[in-house]
Amino acid sequence: MDPRDQELLELRERVKELTQRVFRLEQTAGLKFDRPAPPVPAATPAEPAVAWTAALADQKSAAPPPVPPYPVVPPAPVKRATNAASLESRIGSQWLNRIGIIAVLFGVSYFLKYAFENNWIGPAGRIAIGLIAGIAIVFWSEMFRSRGYKVFSYSLKAVGTGTLYLSLWAGFQLYHLFPASVAFGCMVLVTAFTTFLALSQDAEVLAAFALIGGFLTPALVSTGQNREITLFSYVVLLDIATLIFATRRRWIRLLPGAFFGTLFLYVGWYATYYRNEHLAPTFFFATIFFAIFCAPALLVRPATDDKSRSLVPILTGLVLVNAATYFLQGFVMLQEWPDTKPFTAWFAVGVAAVYLVLARELRSTSTGKARELLTLLHITLAIVFLTIAIPLKLDAHWITIGWLVEAALLMYVGHRTNTTLLKALAAIALLLGVARLVFFDNFHSTRVLLNARFATYVIAIAAIAFTAYLLREMRSDNDRVGLAVAIVAINLLVLTAAHHEVSDYFSWQFEPLARQQTYSPNQWEQWQQIRVTRQFAYSAVWMVYGAFLMWMGFWKRSGFLRWQALILIAATIIKVFVYDVSTLDRGYRILAFIALGAILLGISFVYQRDWLKLSRRGESA
Repeated sequence: MDPRDQELLELRERVKELTQRVFRLEQTAGLKFDRPAPPVPAATPAEPAVAWTAALADQKSAAPPPVPPYPVVPPAPVKRATNAASLESRIGSQWLNRIGIIAVLFGVSYFLKYAFENNWIGPAGRIAIGLIAGIAIVFWSEMFRSRGYKVFSYSLKAVGTGTLYLSLWAGFQLYHLFPASVAFGCMVLVTAFTTFLALSQDAEVLAAFALIGGFLTPALVSTGQNREITLFSYVVLLDIATLIFATRRRWIRLLPGAFFGTLFLYVGWYATYYRNEHLAPTFFFATIFFAIFCAPALLVRPATDDKSRSLVPILTGLVLVNAATYFLQGFVMLQEWPDTKPFTAWFAVGVAAVYLVLARELRSTSTGKARELLTLLHITLAIVFLTIAIPLKLDAHWITIGWLVEAALLMYVGHRTNTTLLKALAAIALLLGVARLVFFDNFHSTRVLLNARFATYVIAIAAIAFTAYLLREMRSDNDRVGLAVAIVAINLLVLTAAHHEVSDYFSWQFEPLARQQTYSPNQWEQWQQIRVTRQFAYSAVWMVYGAFLMWMGFWKRSGFLRWQALILIAATIIKVFVYDVSTLDRGYRILAFIALGAILLGISFVYQRDWLKLSRRGESA
């Protein structure tokens, strides 16, 4: 028989079998189409092609079955069985694997412990057994990898390399069989070999094993001596190698391990050996570490796939902890030495400049949401360090002025670039400046208006007014809310500044009376006269500023300003009728009521005549 005819016959049998299975499934599911199973005509070997064509023609000529009224949903037990099989496979292939490795290690360790206690094996033999066992386990793992058991192979490599590190440590620290240089060199070889395996097998987990061993090596071979240059040079090489792996192989998960390994060795050395005379080399190496971990934001370019997007939090977290760690390192070292303490503020400015340069490079060299996030993060850090530098360099109210000027600049840049983050940071800086001015700054003034406090209030009002001017051109709801808050803040600061000036002026009037040694009725009358005049001055300020706000509200057709004026005038009315009536002298009382009445009548007249046509829809809020 022709082989092609044989293949056609086999294919026909398979189609017949599948057709019968489909028919049985339809009957089981209750989908009755009132027709028997499709007949498959018999064919002879002599005419396979003709028989197959006839069968296809019969299938096409048959009436199509009716569509079932509902979809057939696979039964749930099949999915549960699949999940159960997956869990069973995971337990058998991974969990039992790790438990078995741990059990073997425990058994071998107990055997060796028993042999060591009975002096069956000497120190050199013990170290030789550990080294041979470690090497054998590593090569043994390759056999499993070649057969497709990669996870099991990586687990064995972890056991093997760990055995090698521990054997070398014991040979140096416990039995003193070889010097520290030999132990260090051998551990470096183990790290290099593990790195070679990671690169050749494209295994990030093996690179992580090598990284852990590399950072543990200095601690394992420590002699208790201060070898700063050697230690940190070695750490720099490890960090550079990790950076290369992260950029070339996209093993970004290694970067946090390298950072915290570096921090672990740095803090350990610093707590033990650092003195002020070590400032220059220590600061130099801290700067090198800082530069290495700044580089991933520029060099690593996350792709658009899901795996790469999941790595963006690693980069952002690394940027944050690197910035905080480096600044704290520099700040502590510069503060401990009086000769370098004045440079702390300039150090913060320098770090801010670095992040501004990095942000510019990120913005100009790449695009995408991940890059945009990193760019804004670098700009934020630059602003944070500039904000920190202001109180480090300036004193008293100059800190407040610095924050207010910074807020105005940030708001301007945020407005030009339409960056919400910069506008939010500007609001924070503005809030810091105003809060410090109102609640923390202490001023000692000797003149009305021409003093540092009033000048600082003027700068604060100008900064908020500039912010309000920029927000006035924007249309979003947040910008409108910010504009309203800015206008209210301006009015409150004006009233606060005026209150301080009035209070200081009358406090100077009280001072001569307070210095007098004797008491007299004339002194009491003078005291009362000054106190009454001060209360009238407060009411006068409220009335005048309320009238000014009302005039501005009419001029700018702003109901928001007029409502603030009405609230201030209402407060003035309550003060005059409730408090001033009982405290002011007759003359001041008359003036207060006449002035208040005149202002109220004037405002009422404007409202009644509707000179400005406020009922028109063109009025602004």
